[in-house]
Amino acid sequence: MTDSIQAPVFRLDAKVALVTGAGSGIGEQIARLFARQGAAVVVGDIDEIGGRRVVDEISAAGGRAIYQRLNVTDAASAEAAVRATVETFGGLHILVNNAGVGYVGDVLETEEEEYDRLMAVNVKGVFLCSRAVVGHMVDHGGGAIVNIASVAGQVGVKRRFAYGASKGAVIAMTKSMAVDLVDRGVRVNCICPGTIYTPFVEGYLNRFHSHNKEETLAGLHARQPLGRMGKPEEIAYAALYLASDEAAFATGSEMVVDGGLTAQ
Repeated sequence: MTDSIQAPVFRLDAKVALVTGAGSGIGEQIARLFARQGAAVVVGDIDEIGGRRVVDEISAAGGRAIYQRLNVTDAASAEAAVRATVETFGGLHILVNNAGVGYVGDVLETEEEEYDRLMAVNVKGVFLCSRAVVGHMVDHGGGAIVNIASVAGQVGVKRRFAYGASKGAVIAMTKSMAVDLVDRGVRVNCICPGTIYTPFVEGYLNRFHSHNKEETLAGLHARQPLGRMGKPEEIAYAALYLASDEAAFATGSEMVVDGGLTAQ
């Protein structure tokens, strides 16, 4: 068999990507990286200030991007985001289901309304946004969906009961969609980050550990064998691979990017 493997370029030229929760954190870095690699990017977020800031900075750097207000828990909002994407850029090839919320607490500490909120954003949001884009992708030759899950959906993480449940559901949804859509040209994969230093982590430290913030921060770094938390842009590079044509043989996978946390 002739070896036809080429050096990877991970370009997204002529691709259009919708990234949910792209107004900050991991989603912001995914949107920025995709734009640098040639994609037209729709920054979907309920946070208009953050979303427009990201778009302005992408545009200033020579990229193509628009902001679209997106509440992933609302079907009409998800469908409107898809319509806006297609009307503006002429297609939609990549969806990154990144929007998510966190919660700290075990089963006894978790309030019902917080559990429902996590499930609405982290699970229902993936369902509604995926459903909204798949029809278009199938009708236009296929596409790629990248879901942001978590190692908390793979292993038990202390006091992350509801969060872990929601991310476990995202992993299961990824595999189910991958199998269902494989014959229709849509690849579906997920990334399972470990502890990534995002605005959520900063908020967690300020809310629960303001009295011992530095000590807690050091502990969060130390629990990875690599000795530090991950950076949002490191997750963005994983998303770039899964969204790119170089990942044509990858579907239904869980890409773990956790500094060795789950290898212990």
